[in-house]
Amino acid sequence: MKDFKWMGISTPIFIVMVIVVAIASFTGNTNADGVFTPLLPHTLVGALAFLFVFGAFFGTIGDKIPIWNKYIGGGAILCFVLAAVIATYGLLPEGVITTVTDFYDEWDFLSLFISVLITGSILGVERKLLLRSLGGYIPAIIGGVIVAGILGVLAGLLFGISPIESILNYVLPIMGGGTGAGAIPMSQMYERATGNPSANWFAFAISILTIANIFSIIAGALLSALGKKRPELSGGNELVRVSSTELKDASDEAEAEKFKVTTKEYAAALMFSTVMFVLAVTWANKYDPINNVLDLGFSIHHYAYLVIFVAVLNILNVIPVEVKEGCKALSKFFSSYTLWVLMTAVGMTTDVNEIINAITPANLFIALMVVIGAIIGAGGVGQLVGFYPIESAITAGLCMANRGGSGDIAVLGAANRMELISYAQISSRIGGSLILIIASVLFGLFL
Repeated sequence: MKDFKWMGISTPIFIVMVIVVAIASFTGNTNADGVFTPLLPHTLVGALAFLFVFGAFFGTIGDKIPIWNKYIGGGAILCFVLAAVIATYGLLPEGVITTVTDFYDEWDFLSLFISVLITGSILGVERKLLLRSLGGYIPAIIGGVIVAGILGVLAGLLFGISPIESILNYVLPIMGGGTGAGAIPMSQMYERATGNPSANWFAFAISILTIANIFSIIAGALLSALGKKRPELSGGNELVRVSSTELKDASDEAEAEKFKVTTKEYAAALMFSTVMFVLAVTWANKYDPINNVLDLGFSIHHYAYLVIFVAVLNILNVIPVEVKEGCKALSKFFSSYTLWVLMTAVGMTTDVNEIINAITPANLFIALMVVIGAIIGAGGVGQLVGFYPIESAITAGLCMANRGGSGDIAVLGAANRMELISYAQISSRIGGSLILIIASVLFGLFL
């Protein structure tokens, strides 16, 4: 054990770090009202210290547990599950849980994580390959939605649920791009269409979406295991079947190979990623005519514009090689060394009771069939348009059927394909927007 490493740190040193964080988390001051405030600082630094230690400990263990590490998702999912249980049942002082949830919600580490991964993953794809993949990706999403709808309706019929009810209450919330960009705006559409409170539809929708999110995470791990057994079905971290080498620009490749990334390029990459995020937010909130002029009943999320802007810059070849290589290296660092941190934070914001309350045979089976339909449809169409079916099923299928941004991270983490985050965001954002259009029509027609 002396030589064993916990995220690169030897066991004796790591034990000391665990003790320090434990003391800071469980000791503190109690005021006159009986409110306990832990010594763990309620700051970004305090949250990171707790999350790194928690993530390194349970993430390392999760990656060593037989069966769990191959089929359930390994350390990333163990961090998520344990954090959710701890937060739901108050197994840590409330101040510690608040610090972690603020890290995720208020201080918005997720936006930084996604921005870095989107920028790095898109700039890491050759221009010709990027054009080819985007051309076939929307059809793969649509294929997943269609088959998910068919299997969802058939499953609902087995329990006496009408086809339209299965579509409106199961398929739409599951395939709608998550909570903030999917279930919440759909609940507003429900209220406008029926005059009933939006919470009436949302409470059930979020429960179904939570169940489907869990199924999607497990399915991601299972598809990853299938890819190892059937390598001809998987491209690892590549979506397009055509080898990257066939579409590479030789001069660009030679320039990138001779370039060595230093700390300067890491800094440039962080600056570029954050500025691109600000550009996407500014455009989506102020200048985009779809969001700010046209009243279409839906809006385009700023992550979708982040994908579009970075992709256009890559296709135009206007980004210097040092920035490209820096973004690729920074993205690899975030996906490799902060995933357990983020999965722990996501778990702390998940209420296990939401899942428990929605566990009925009908809900479980219908949600499972919708997820399976997304896999079959996206994987099948992906195969037809020249994608690896497993990567297509994970990104165009499961990342439509999960809980949005945090669900994308969980699914890709379980599948060990974090480099495909850009495609996952296309699913959650652009694909989710397509579902909102469908929802607005169906709610108006049938409710």
